[in-house]
Amino acid sequence: MISGFGDQRLIFPATQRNRVPIGNALAEQLPSKGLILELASGSGEHGVTFQKRFPDLIWQCSDPDPEHCRSINAWIRHEQLTLKMPAALQLDVRDTSWLQQLGEPAQAVVAINLLHISAWNCTTALFKQSAAVLPSGGTLCVYGPFSVDGHHVSESNRSFDASLRERNPSWGVRDQTTVLEQAMEAGLALQQITLMPANNRLITWVR
Repeated sequence: MISGFGDQRLIFPATQRNRVPIGNALAEQLPSKGLILELASGSGEHGVTFQKRFPDLIWQCSDPDPEHCRSINAWIRHEQLTLKMPAALQLDVRDTSWLQQLGEPAQAVVAINLLHISAWNCTTALFKQSAAVLPSGGTLCVYGPFSVDGHHVSESNRSFDASLRERNPSWGVRDQTTVLEQAMEAGLALQQITLMPANNRLITWVR
């Protein structure tokens, strides 16, 4: 995380590397119009990038961290998107007030790099709340690293998983099989698994 603009904007270096490939993958999965709820939006760099790339959508960023919400709003102002893009919601994925805070149903939910840097109850809440607020045909798109059937897909992911668990025992690269089972239990149907650069994946479910 880097700050140095003289305002409240933060820079997350990973967003510079992955926003184009993530945007390309999302272009195949998102609806043509409507409200998109992004969870754990971090600095807001993804949010403003995707709002500009998909102008017919309304990109609603959210994050539980007040500093991140301030950064998101600063990026919205910097990119002159205040007339198009709503202010960030201070929302935790485990909250049950998604719909009340949104004010209108979201047509899709997007979570980028959330599952591996949060406790498992955030993953279960993501699926449960997405299934509750999405309309029939609405989509959930989740991006990040995954293991498969208990095996890491690369040595770099194995090392990354170890470093995450060292920082916080409740974090770690999630197993795709377990995640798919959890989503199915919540009532979401798998639509597509897209292999992404740097051994990441974008997994899309339909309500």
